[in-house]
Amino acid sequence: MMTDSDRLPDPIPAIAALPRHSAVILRHYDVPDREPLARALAAHCRRLHVRLLIGGDPRLAFVVGADGWHVPEWMGRRGPGAWRRWRRPDWTVTAAAHSVAGLWRAAAIGADAALLSPIFPTASHPQATPIGALRFTAWCRLSPLPVYALGGVSAKGARRLATSGAAGFAGVEKFLAK
Repeated sequence: MMTDSDRLPDPIPAIAALPRHSAVILRHYDVPDREPLARALAAHCRRLHVRLLIGGDPRLAFVVGADGWHVPEWMGRRGPGAWRRWRRPDWTVTAAAHSVAGLWRAAAIGADAALLSPIFPTASHPQATPIGALRFTAWCRLSPLPVYALGGVSAKGARRLATSGAAGFAGVEKFLAK
Protein backbone atom coordinates (compact mmCIF):
# COMPACT_ATOMS: atom_id res chain seq x y z
CA MET A 1 0.00 0.00 0.00
CA MET A 2 1.25 3.44 -0.94
CA THR A 3 0.19 6.30 1.30
CA ASP A 4 -1.10 9.50 -0.25
CA SER A 5 -1.62 12.67 1.78
CA ASP A 6 -4.61 13.72 -0.37
CA ARG A 7 -6.46 10.45 -0.94
CA LEU A 8 -5.35 8.64 2.23
CA PRO A 9 -4.43 11.34 4.77
CA ASP A 10 -4.69 8.87 7.67
CA PRO A 11 -3.36 5.54 6.43
CA ILE A 12 -3.63 3.74 9.79
CA PRO A 13 -7.23 2.44 9.35
CA ALA A 14 -6.39 1.04 5.90
CA ILE A 15 -3.47 -0.99 7.27
CA ALA A 16 -5.86 -3.26 9.17
CA ALA A 17 -7.19 -4.53 5.81
CA LEU A 18 -3.75 -5.63 4.61
CA PRO A 19 -2.66 -9.25 4.76
CA ARG A 20 0.17 -10.09 7.15
CA HIS A 21 3.66 -9.58 5.72
CA SER A 22 2.52 -7.06 3.14
CA ALA A 23 4.08 -3.60 3.13
CA VAL A 24 3.19 0.06 3.49
CA ILE A 25 5.27 2.74 1.80
CA LEU A 26 4.92 6.07 3.60
CA ARG A 27 5.06 8.83 1.04
CA HIS A 28 3.26 11.90 2.44
CA TYR A 29 6.14 13.90 0.96
CA ASP A 30 4.30 17.21 1.37
CA VAL A 31 3.91 16.82 5.16
CA PRO A 32 6.57 19.05 6.76
CA ASP A 33 7.19 16.80 9.78
CA ARG A 34 6.52 13.17 8.88
CA GLU A 35 8.22 11.74 11.97
CA PRO A 36 5.11 11.54 14.24
CA LEU A 37 3.15 9.84 11.45
CA ALA A 38 6.08 7.53 10.69
CA ARG A 39 6.37 6.55 14.38
CA ALA A 40 2.63 5.84 14.62
CA LEU A 41 2.72 3.80 11.42
CA ALA A 42 5.78 1.86 12.58
CA ALA A 43 4.06 0.86 15.83
CA HIS A 44 0.82 -0.05 14.07
CA CYS A 45 2.58 -2.03 11.35
CA ARG A 46 4.63 -3.98 13.90
CA ARG A 47 1.44 -5.00 15.76
CA LEU A 48 -0.15 -6.21 12.52
CA HIS A 49 2.98 -7.87 11.08
CA VAL A 50 3.06 -5.48 8.13
CA ARG A 51 6.35 -4.06 6.88
CA LEU A 52 6.87 -0.28 6.78
CA LEU A 53 9.11 1.44 4.24
CA ILE A 54 9.71 5.19 4.42
CA GLY A 55 9.70 7.01 1.10
CA GLY A 56 12.61 9.29 0.31
CA ASP A 57 14.19 9.57 3.77
CA PRO A 58 16.55 6.80 4.91
CA ARG A 59 17.41 8.75 8.07
CA LEU A 60 13.74 8.77 9.10
CA ALA A 61 13.45 5.06 8.30
CA PHE A 62 16.43 4.40 10.58
CA VAL A 63 15.13 6.64 13.39
CA VAL A 64 11.64 5.11 13.55
CA GLY A 65 12.84 1.53 13.15
CA ALA A 66 11.13 1.00 9.80
CA ASP A 67 11.67 -2.16 7.79
CA GLY A 68 13.28 -0.25 4.95
CA TRP A 69 12.89 2.65 2.62
CA HIS A 70 11.61 3.53 -0.81
CA VAL A 71 13.76 5.46 -3.28
CA PRO A 72 11.83 7.88 -5.51
CA GLU A 73 13.12 7.78 -9.08
CA TRP A 74 14.61 11.28 -8.87
CA MET A 75 16.77 10.13 -5.93
CA GLY A 76 17.75 6.93 -7.71
CA ARG A 77 19.12 8.96 -10.61
CA ARG A 78 21.74 10.36 -8.22
CA GLY A 79 23.15 6.88 -7.58
CA PRO A 80 23.42 5.02 -4.27
CA GLY A 81 25.06 7.93 -2.46
CA ALA A 82 25.13 8.52 1.25
CA TRP A 83 21.94 6.61 2.00
CA ARG A 84 23.92 3.37 2.12
CA ARG A 85 25.34 4.55 5.46
CA TRP A 86 21.83 4.40 6.90
CA ARG A 87 20.88 1.01 5.45
CA ARG A 88 20.49 -1.79 7.94
CA PRO A 89 21.23 -5.32 6.69
CA ASP A 90 17.63 -6.45 7.33
CA TRP A 91 16.05 -3.59 5.37
CA THR A 92 14.00 -3.95 2.24
CA VAL A 93 14.74 -1.21 -0.27
CA THR A 94 12.39 -0.53 -3.15
CA ALA A 95 12.80 2.01 -5.92
CA ALA A 96 10.38 3.76 -8.24
CA ALA A 97 10.83 3.15 -11.96
CA HIS A 98 9.01 4.37 -15.04
CA SER A 99 11.09 2.69 -17.77
CA VAL A 100 13.45 -0.20 -18.44
CA ALA A 101 16.36 2.17 -17.71
CA GLY A 102 14.71 2.97 -14.37
CA LEU A 103 14.58 -0.75 -13.53
CA TRP A 104 18.29 -1.16 -14.24
CA ARG A 105 19.07 2.01 -12.27
CA ALA A 106 17.10 0.60 -9.32
CA ALA A 107 19.23 -2.55 -9.41
CA ALA A 108 22.44 -0.51 -9.71
CA ILE A 109 21.69 1.47 -6.54
CA GLY A 110 21.08 -1.73 -4.59
CA ALA A 111 17.28 -1.85 -4.46
CA ASP A 112 15.71 -5.21 -3.68
CA ALA A 113 12.70 -4.55 -5.92
CA ALA A 114 11.19 -1.88 -8.14
CA LEU A 115 7.71 -0.40 -8.34
CA LEU A 116 7.06 0.18 -12.03
CA SER A 117 4.38 2.72 -12.89
CA PRO A 118 1.91 3.70 -14.13
CA ILE A 119 0.66 0.45 -15.58
CA PHE A 120 -2.87 1.68 -16.28
CA PRO A 121 -4.48 5.14 -16.13
CA THR A 122 -4.39 6.44 -12.58
CA ALA A 123 -5.88 9.30 -10.60
CA SER A 124 -2.56 10.11 -8.93
CA HIS A 125 -0.81 10.84 -12.25
CA PRO A 126 -3.55 11.51 -14.83
CA GLN A 127 -1.06 13.14 -17.26
CA ALA A 128 1.27 10.10 -17.34
CA THR A 129 1.15 7.72 -20.28
CA PRO A 130 0.32 4.22 -19.00
CA ILE A 131 2.82 1.46 -19.71
CA GLY A 132 0.08 -1.10 -20.42
CA ALA A 133 -0.06 -4.84 -19.76
CA LEU A 134 2.00 -6.00 -22.75
CA ARG A 135 4.87 -3.59 -22.25
CA PHE A 136 4.81 -4.22 -18.49
CA THR A 137 5.16 -7.96 -19.13
CA ALA A 138 8.10 -7.39 -21.51
CA TRP A 139 9.81 -5.04 -19.05
CA CYS A 140 9.35 -7.52 -16.17
CA ARG A 141 11.18 -10.11 -18.22
CA LEU A 142 14.03 -7.67 -18.92
CA SER A 143 14.31 -6.53 -15.32
CA PRO A 144 17.31 -7.51 -13.18
CA LEU A 145 15.16 -7.40 -10.01
CA PRO A 146 11.58 -8.21 -8.94
CA VAL A 147 8.96 -5.76 -10.22
CA TYR A 148 5.73 -4.66 -8.56
CA ALA A 149 2.95 -3.17 -10.69
CA LEU A 150 1.75 0.26 -9.55
CA GLY A 151 -0.77 2.65 -11.00
CA GLY A 152 -4.41 1.96 -11.82
CA VAL A 153 -4.18 -1.76 -11.05
CA SER A 154 -7.74 -2.93 -10.33
CA ALA A 155 -8.86 -6.53 -9.84
CA LYS A 156 -9.45 -6.74 -13.60
CA GLY A 157 -6.01 -5.24 -14.29
CA ALA A 158 -4.39 -7.68 -11.88
CA ARG A 159 -5.93 -10.56 -13.83
CA ARG A 160 -4.48 -9.09 -17.04
CA LEU A 161 -1.05 -9.11 -15.36
CA ALA A 162 -1.36 -12.64 -13.92
CA THR A 163 1.28 -14.09 -16.27
CA SER A 164 3.44 -10.94 -16.52
CA GLY A 165 6.08 -12.01 -14.05
CA ALA A 166 5.10 -9.28 -11.57
CA ALA A 167 6.23 -9.91 -8.01
CA GLY A 168 3.04 -8.25 -6.79
CA PHE A 169 0.89 -5.15 -6.91
CA ALA A 170 0.89 -1.78 -5.16
CA GLY A 171 -1.61 1.04 -4.98
CA VAL A 172 -3.62 3.51 -2.97
CA GLU A 173 -7.28 3.33 -3.97
CA LYS A 174 -7.87 -0.37 -3.42
CA PHE A 175 -6.65 0.07 0.15
CA LEU A 176 -8.82 3.05 1.02
CA ALA A 177 -10.97 2.40 4.06
CA LYS A 178 -14.63 2.73 3.08
